[in-house]
Amino acid sequence: MFRAGLTFVLTMLWLGCATAAPAEPIAPVPRGPQPDPARVEIGRRLFQDTRLSANGGVSCASCHDLAHGGADRRPRSTGFDGRQTEFNTPTVLNAALNFRQFWDGRAESLEAQVGLVVENPIEMGSRWVDVVAKVAGDAWYKAAFAAAFGDGVTRANIESALATFERSLVTRDSRFDTYLRGDRDALSAQERAGYLKFKQFGCVACHQGVNVGGNMFQKFGVMGDYFADRGGASPSDLGRYRVTRKESDRHVFKVPSLRNIEHTAPYFHDGSAGSLEQAVGVMFRYQLGRSASADDIAAIVSFLRTLSALPEAAP
Repeated sequence: MFRAGLTFVLTMLWLGCATAAPAEPIAPVPRGPQPDPARVEIGRRLFQDTRLSANGGVSCASCHDLAHGGADRRPRSTGFDGRQTEFNTPTVLNAALNFRQFWDGRAESLEAQVGLVVENPIEMGSRWVDVVAKVAGDAWYKAAFAAAFGDGVTRANIESALATFERSLVTRDSRFDTYLRGDRDALSAQERAGYLKFKQFGCVACHQGVNVGGNMFQKFGVMGDYFADRGGASPSDLGRYRVTRKESDRHVFKVPSLRNIEHTAPYFHDGSAGSLEQAVGVMFRYQLGRSASADDIAAIVSFLRTLSALPEAAP
């Protein structure tokens, strides 16, 4: 998988040398049709509604804080009954651009992701029959769902409303997007140097496309045993293996998007890296098999900070 990605990057670089206008491995977020505003508003309210959890203790926003990059500043989030989640919470911003949801990719859509979170015994601990009853018993929701969906409050419509709101949380027009669209002054000299290093060292083998990641699976520890060096593996470190039971999927995870990465520390599925500098160093060692100088790390981090932008639907 890693070799395939690296082959893609090398091919792109070769084509760049052979043509006047080389294609970039990263693309700006395009403009697209806006989600139905009525469904977005229902989803926005549901996103902040603690009644979706079994005891009214947490909402989606409890772990996906839109004021802090759509993620959680803790290595693990706290579920409805005080227990910690298995994984570090990924950002909800640009989740609509991911090809799968969750670190292990077990959900193929945002709707499926919503369904699994609500019934997760650690996260929300609810039963869908109870959630539907709570929502249907609210006068505002009852009227809003009838108007927006026709058939009223159902599990499918709740999942759809929340997924529609999440699809409104796409961040466009970062400084890097402006740069890709032709404004070379949008980035500083150090930021441009960081992007060049990001490509030259091979980071784009996994972090490419519109979402700068989020479109493939990759083993954590291609060039070294990250888990042995960390002190041993836990069940959550098995990654996609827990979904497929294929030995080749052991320690394989969805590659995260790097958009808005400066706001979503701590990093990795285990929340082990507290800073971007630390995370980049780990990637150099275990994914690229090389050490990085302080200058290399500083330049790449400066580039990564240019990927930040606010969603148009931010409250």
